[in-house]
Amino acid sequence: MADETGAAETGPATAYPEGVPCWVDAQLPDVEAGKRFYGELFGWTFKVAPGDGAHEVWAYTAPAPTPADAPTLADASTPADALTSADALTPVAALAPKPDGRLPTVWTVHFATPDAAALAARLTAAGGQVITPPTRVGTLGTAVLVTDPQGAVFGLWQAGTHNGFGRRHAPGTFVWAELYTRDTEAANSFYAHLFHDALFGPDAAPDFGRATLTDVFPAEMPPHFLIHFGTEDSEAALRTVSRLGGRVQVPPFDTSYGNVAVVTDNQGASFALLQRSDGNAWREVPQEADQAEQRPDDLRQQGDDQREDPA
Repeated sequence: MADETGAAETGPATAYPEGVPCWVDAQLPDVEAGKRFYGELFGWTFKVAPGDGAHEVWAYTAPAPTPADAPTLADASTPADALTSADALTPVAALAPKPDGRLPTVWTVHFATPDAAALAARLTAAGGQVITPPTRVGTLGTAVLVTDPQGAVFGLWQAGTHNGFGRRHAPGTFVWAELYTRDTEAANSFYAHLFHDALFGPDAAPDFGRATLTDVFPAEMPPHFLIHFGTEDSEAALRTVSRLGGRVQVPPFDTSYGNVAVVTDNQGASFALLQRSDGNAWREVPQEADQAEQRPDDLRQQGDDQREDPA
């Protein structure tokens, strides 16, 4: 996996491998309100995104501590102004104004790729759709917005100077992306073909799962990705969400990758809070009551079969 000790402006020192979630952003009606909400909830501080004038802002948190550092990581109770100077921080997310009020208020996950155009072509050949074609974002990189065959929206990111997360898998940062879909078998087949090595390769350590919509959400909910941010104290974080004007959509429930609660911020963007428990090992949640748990080796074979016969 990628090194997570890069410069504050550019993220990790090397680009993330293809198919690894590398960045998240939220499209909000009011970015200033979003800064207040997430700044208090996660201890984030904010700077205008490089080259973006006064539109998008990036959220920053403390870099991963080294053995010589004191173990003082910002948590849900740490205000943004208690962090060190912005020069010592590392990027973890972006907040951007919605270009059209009719668009949904959502968090979007972006998957890394060395060639956005080529991956977009593979995606459409496999039944997905391109919403926004490959678009250069200054020197930062190239972005594409796409959907899978069932309509779940996500992004592709080809790194330029910005590789993505400077820190992840820690409290107040991205820790997991769960795809809620109506057909998990079709989703496994599609993503196994699209992101085979990241999900099923010999060095894979996935932080991307698939589950049926009816497990958590009403059947009428469209397929979608739910971004999970880490927390060390789920109950305290939920109290903070409510105090800041957010809402608990789904109370805490146990999954194979930790204890999860689904919430919305004070503008309606949904995300999840994930509190890891000791001994969590990645595995796929059973999709039916009588279905045996699927282990990585089983899914790797499925991915190998799909790559050999993409039809």
